[in-house]
Amino acid sequence: MRVLLQRVTRADVRIGERVAGRIGVGFLLLVGLTHTDTDEQLVWMADKVVGLRVFPDDDDKMNRSIADVGGAVLVVSQFTLYGDAAKGRRPSFIDAARPEVAVPLYERFVALLRERGVPVETGEFGAMMQVELVNDGPVTLWLER
Repeated sequence: MRVLLQRVTRADVRIGERVAGRIGVGFLLLVGLTHTDTDEQLVWMADKVVGLRVFPDDDDKMNRSIADVGGAVLVVSQFTLYGDAAKGRRPSFIDAARPEVAVPLYERFVALLRERGVPVETGEFGAMMQVELVNDGPVTLWLER
C-alpha cells in the first residue's frame, strides 16, 4: 500500500462537472494498492494517517493530529502510484492491484478511517477524476507499508 499524503487547507475531486468529494482543512490521500496488500497493512495505514502530528501547534511546530485540528480526509484512488518507469519510456502498472482486488481494499481503508472518527470524503474508484487542492505548507509525505 502506498499513500501520498498532502496537508491541505481545501481539496476537492470532480468527476466531470460533479463534485464527488470536498474537504476543508485536512489531508488529501492519493492511495495506491497492490495485489499483496493485507488488512493488517490497511489498519496500520489508517492508524498512521490519523495519528500523524503534522499540523502546527501554537509555537508553529508540527505537533497536532488531524483530530486535534478538526480536519477531514479526502481519499482518492491512484493506481499510478504503482507505476514502474525504470525501464523504457512507458510505465508498467503490473504491480497495481486489479479492480476486483483493489476495490474491497480501498473501501475497507475508507471504513477504517471513518471508524477512527475522521470525516472522510472520497473520489470514485476507477473514474477519471480531477483533483484540486490548496497546499498547506506545503507538507507532503510518502507512506508505504
